[in-house]
Amino acid sequence: MNEFQYPTGATPLEPEEIEDLKIGHITTREELNRFEQDNINEALQWMEARRKGEVLTEKFIKTLHQKMFGKVWRWAGTFRRSGKNIGVDWVQIPVQLHTLLQDVRYWVDHKTYPSDEIAVRFHHKMVWIHLFPNGNGRHARLMTDILLKDVLKQEPFTWNVRNIDVEDKVRTFYLKALREADQGDYSTLLEFVRSS
Repeated sequence: MNEFQYPTGATPLEPEEIEDLKIGHITTREELNRFEQDNINEALQWMEARRKGEVLTEKFIKTLHQKMFGKVWRWAGTFRRSGKNIGVDWVQIPVQLHTLLQDVRYWVDHKTYPSDEIAVRFHHKMVWIHLFPNGNGRHARLMTDILLKDVLKQEPFTWNVRNIDVEDKVRTFYLKALREADQGDYSTLLEFVRSS
């Protein structure tokens, strides 16, 4: 069985989730990251080629996760079925996601917040719900960019341009911004998403 090292703030996988790794020869976090990134690159190509349609649905959210991680994990595109150190109780995921999607549609239709704030609130809540066993941050960032482009007709966020999935000060700042958003303060996250 593989034992992966996780960066600060990352959610460890359960042993039964690790058993669903499709590529048996992966033994290190670096190898896993490389295969996942290759899969994500394919998902980005799929995103560009897909027919535009409704993106604020459970089906699209699951499909995107499956496209991002389906060549690496058997559970890709399936809501988690275990407790984690972050996120709602797993049985509440569908209800919480449904509520979030309704909220976002309302915010967009009624211009409740500026576009960037709608996107930041959406991103934060997706991470907070923690839909899947793994890949939640990457998935939530891509979903947020899709929301910006397809729904809000805005440029995607820069996400501080660097890879925030590795240990460094950018990841630390991002996690700090998410924790502040947990308390209702979105200012640091708003600053982060458009910084370069």
